Amino acid sequence: MSSQPRIAIDAMGGDEGVRVMIAGVALARHRHEGLRFTLFGDESRIKSALDNHPNLRAASEVVHAKDVVDAGDKPSVAIRKKASSMSMAIAAVKAGEAGAAVSAGNTGALMAMAKVALRTMPGIDRPALAALLPTLGDNDVVMLDLGANTECDARNLVQFAVMGAAYARIAFDLDRPRVRLMNIGTEEMKGTEEIRDAAAMLRAAATLPLSFEGFTEGDKIGRGDADVIVSDGFSGNVALKTAEGTARFVTDLLRTAFTSSIRSKIGFLISKPAMHLLKHHLDPNNHNGAVFLGLNGVVVKSHGSANDKGVANAVHVAARLLEEDITRRIAADMAGIASLSAVASKQELTAK
Repeated sequence: MSSQPRIAIDAMGGDEGVRVMIAGVALARHRHEGLRFTLFGDESRIKSALDNHPNLRAASEVVHAKDVVDAGDKPSVAIRKKASSMSMAIAAVKAGEAGAAVSAGNTGALMAMAKVALRTMPGIDRPALAALLPTLGDNDVVMLDLGANTECDARNLVQFAVMGAAYARIAFDLDRPRVRLMNIGTEEMKGTEEIRDAAAMLRAAATLPLSFEGFTEGDKIGRGDADVIVSDGFSGNVALKTAEGTARFVTDLLRTAFTSSIRSKIGFLISKPAMHLLKHHLDPNNHNGAVFLGLNGVVVKSHGSANDKGVANAVHVAARLLEEDITRRIAADMAGIASLSAVASKQELTAK
């Protein structure tokens, strides 16, 4: 592999096709000039799209993939498509030919392929899907799991907290990210046994590079009082979809209100700068790029409907995690968890 960092791109994923994927990667290339790319997919279509981006073409290798994972493919079907652009991109990470992979394709298929090919890191039982969500605070919030694991025990939640904190340290340049568990209330007795046990374990893990600050509720995700919010995949996915739907609702409601009368249109012109700021804050393309944390390699999922700016953000996420060596950070933190568990077990045996 080249000494320069390389990212494998599934150029066939996404609703908008090859053109938008390549345009997005080209935008990211301007932000990370040292990056190189391997573009997997229909060779003729990729090369045609590269004609509009000579800067990217000079930093890219095109590898033809004769197959594509369709949006409706079940993971069990998709995983057998070894010659697909998605499978080949992940295989490049496994072989050490790329440090990270980015795809806007079928989420379930990408998760299944990545887990089978890359396997989970030592000490990690299950990988988790993490994303950055906007807040009213100084930075976004890392939220996980967003759908990879519908049911989780206390051990899984603690591992998610460790992985999310490692991501937050990179994304927000923090030494000890504030971590909260999502619950139905903030009182210590609230929630399931798994959530309460996870909270107890995190309170005891004082040496970890994170600050556990208790529980939070779904309506406080965007308040900015946490850097990492941990949940099981079922609750996390519901919360994410609810937040996305609320953002679209507010945007559509404002659009309707500001076009309902002449007076409203005048009001819109007066408040236009504020509306642009709101639109920028709620635009999902500005927060695009969910990460499968806990694997032996970096895999980033771009939203299927992302535009070129959104794809560029997903590639930026992959580049940052690759440059900051997220897998090494998580491995070091998990070693800390293992040592704490060993001490706890020894104390328990002594007590007996």
